[in-house]
Amino acid sequence: MHSAIHEIINSTEKRIKTLYEAEDRPTLKGNTQGIEKIIEAIQSKKNSGKVPIIAEVKPASPSMKIRDISPEEAGKIAMDMENAGAIAISVLTEPEFFEGSIDNLKAVREAISLPVLRKDFIIDKVQFDEVRSDLILLIAGILGEKLEELIEYARSKGFEPLVEVHNTEELTYVLENSSAKIVGINNRDLTTLEVDIATTEELIPIIKKYDRRTGEEHLVISESGVHTSEDARRMMRAGADAILIGTSIVKDGDVYRKTKELVDALDDTIE
Repeated sequence: MHSAIHEIINSTEKRIKTLYEAEDRPTLKGNTQGIEKIIEAIQSKKNSGKVPIIAEVKPASPSMKIRDISPEEAGKIAMDMENAGAIAISVLTEPEFFEGSIDNLKAVREAISLPVLRKDFIIDKVQFDEVRSDLILLIAGILGEKLEELIEYARSKGFEPLVEVHNTEELTYVLENSSAKIVGINNRDLTTLEVDIATTEELIPIIKKYDRRTGEEHLVISESGVHTSEDARRMMRAGADAILIGTSIVKDGDVYRKTKELVDALDDTIE
């Protein structure tokens, strides 16, 4: 892993310690239908000839500040994304390196009717009690052998995991050693932090081959590096079921227009 990832994990461990020390720590219960809602949304969007986009409320990344996003603004951004045709909204809650917040996620859930993905560095069970979402990100390369335990725990708490991989080794482990139903292919290499959307094109055939052999059916989300309509078409041609896009939408001066442009990418005629 890149040194920046280690720094984020160290910061996350400090947050977790604070959670355990809190006297009034909440305990979430309940059962959401994250997998059913996202499958239905993806299929509906595909049937209408559109690109299933998971749009992300993203204030920053470790290498770049995008914009300040208060909870009130997070809700407004999410509404623009929903009105433009996004199938789900991802919300960053990591506070130090991505400038996200739990309050932003709460505001988004109140503002929209779409499924919401919590995107953070989840490494401990106590984090599942922080805030409710439909989907939650689990990063295979960080969790290693803890992955399946946290997948099962996530479901017991009412979350459907989006399990993220970024290379063949991680993908093979996830397919053969976990019950993941949604696989996110991160086009960003976590050892170099460089982005190449060809990663999705490389890994999807491995998933499709595995599913044909086993009779399973994984949803595949392409993540990172998609900026243009042509990028979106390329990921759909590769076999992605949906695309998670944050930076290019939030950086744009018109969130609604940029989201709609990507949702409508298949409308464009390719010469």
